[in-house]
Amino acid sequence: MKLVRTGRERGIATVRMDSQTNRNALSARLVAELRETLARYGEDDNVRAVVLTHTGNTFCAGADLGAPPDPEAFVALMREIVTLPKPVVARVDGHVRAGGLGLLAACDISAAGPASTFALTESRLGLAPAVISLPLLPRTDPRAAARYYLTGERFDATEAARISLITLAADDVDKALVPVLDGLRRASPQGLAASKELVTATVRESFDQYAEDLIARSAALFASAEAREGMTAFLERRDPAWVL
Repeated sequence: MKLVRTGRERGIATVRMDSQTNRNALSARLVAELRETLARYGEDDNVRAVVLTHTGNTFCAGADLGAPPDPEAFVALMREIVTLPKPVVARVDGHVRAGGLGLLAACDISAAGPASTFALTESRLGLAPAVISLPLLPRTDPRAAARYYLTGERFDATEAARISLITLAADDVDKALVPVLDGLRRASPQGLAASKELVTATVRESFDQYAEDLIARSAALFASAEAREGMTAFLERRDPAWVL
């Protein structure tokens, strides 16, 4: 059974994460299916843009701690979104945690509904938002990033829009995306590709300069004793040993 469902309407392809048993957590399999699907649409002349969305009440719960993807594979997925010659629009109406924020930051446009909440929970697990920093830090308010990287606090869609994590917060996310998708349908394929190349320049530079180092940092953190305690405590639904 596939973890990604797809559809198409008037040149807009929908890529829907459908791994509800783990709240759309980023398993190695989900990451591979997402990358393969996006690459296919990137080469499809009949697709003008891609909407990335989800089933259930969670857009993405972060890394699947039971079957996590290789950091290089996750970086490759985020790079695929950033460098795809078609705009990628995130449609969120549910919870987003940790690595899921990396997917959002990689997207060109993102809208979130009132059921959405966000948190960078890595520091509470003995980890850090290492590889997701590649798209996240160039696009997010630096003072807000410092706060939420360090504290792991939860925040809502209004705050996510204020700090530029997402493009817009709306009571009705589908209604809010109507003019966005209409605008993309009216744009030429060449115009979209060239314009996206301009607005993603800083993010692409981040991948080129820092990806190798952050992949190594991520791997080292996941292999550490402190992270093992953090992840074990999370799975056992208890506080880790360091909580005061």
